[in-house]
Amino acid sequence: MSLLVTGGTGYIGSHTVVELLNLGQEVVIVDNLANSSTQVLERIEQITGKRPVFIQADICDFAAMDRVFTQYNIEAVIHFAGLKAVGESNEIPLSYYHNNVSGSVTLFQVMAKHKVKKLVFSSSATVYGENNTSPLDETMPTSATNPYGQTKLVIENILFDLAKSDKDWSIACLRYFNPIGAHESGLIGENPNGIPNNLLPYVAQVAVGRLPQLQVFGDDYDTPDGTGVRDYIHVVDLALGHVKALQSLDGVDGCQAINLGTGNGTSVLEIVQAFKEISGQDIPYVIKPRRAGDIATVYADASVAHQLLNWQAERDLTAMISDTWRWQSENPNGF
Repeated sequence: MSLLVTGGTGYIGSHTVVELLNLGQEVVIVDNLANSSTQVLERIEQITGKRPVFIQADICDFAAMDRVFTQYNIEAVIHFAGLKAVGESNEIPLSYYHNNVSGSVTLFQVMAKHKVKKLVFSSSATVYGENNTSPLDETMPTSATNPYGQTKLVIENILFDLAKSDKDWSIACLRYFNPIGAHESGLIGENPNGIPNNLLPYVAQVAVGRLPQLQVFGDDYDTPDGTGVRDYIHVVDLALGHVKALQSLDGVDGCQAINLGTGNGTSVLEIVQAFKEISGQDIPYVIKPRRAGDIATVYADASVAHQLLNWQAERDLTAMISDTWRWQSENPNGF
């Protein structure tokens, strides 16, 4: 029996594949390589001593996905594949709806055809929108402020409807907060195409000299230092959360939303200062106006994950930044 990991050569997907292989699982990766590289497969093999099956295909391609399920004895799916840049989603919304929503529906149709009804879905804290107060918990109303967030919310709603229609489905929608860090080996980490959209790879690329300075969007929020506060979680803790969710699917009733976060908030300037101290590098930055839709403070209530999955984040900010710097300094130009 094999596990299908869509988007498995991406940042979070690759770290999750490592943890699955370390547990002796048979893993099949499907990825279209839109934002990743096959070099990840070599790094995964270096870490684990095992090479997962890899198929280059797009989840929007029903025939290709059908062949995967026909050829391999898939028992469950972890679904990461999708476009993920908030800013870009505002510029090319149709691509986001096509790739993320249509692709997911195609995947779910193929799963239903092959009677594979165990799924862990990579959702996001963006589904909490702008109007909830942290700590954010799973009972709060959902909304979205950009096409990327809308796609996650639409897919969640599809999955809740699917689980209501067919009681055989067992689904975990993992709403995670801000993944950072890298594998402690320094062999895999976040490797975005072009200018990074997320804070930590941007800071790391400034530290290593690839970018001249960091842009900090807003220093007048109602936070201790005026910059935005977010819940940063180590990508390995996040990967282990997916493994725990997969192991717990038999106990999941229908479709369950679950936060994955630390429950703690850290500001942009606190991240910058910590990175300077750990890396020994200067991080020049410039203050820019706030971005539309950004919220002052966002952090998780992660108690449901602890109760349902027996999971909680274990790695602290020092580990997150140390592992990020090891990855970036040893791979200054990425893979």
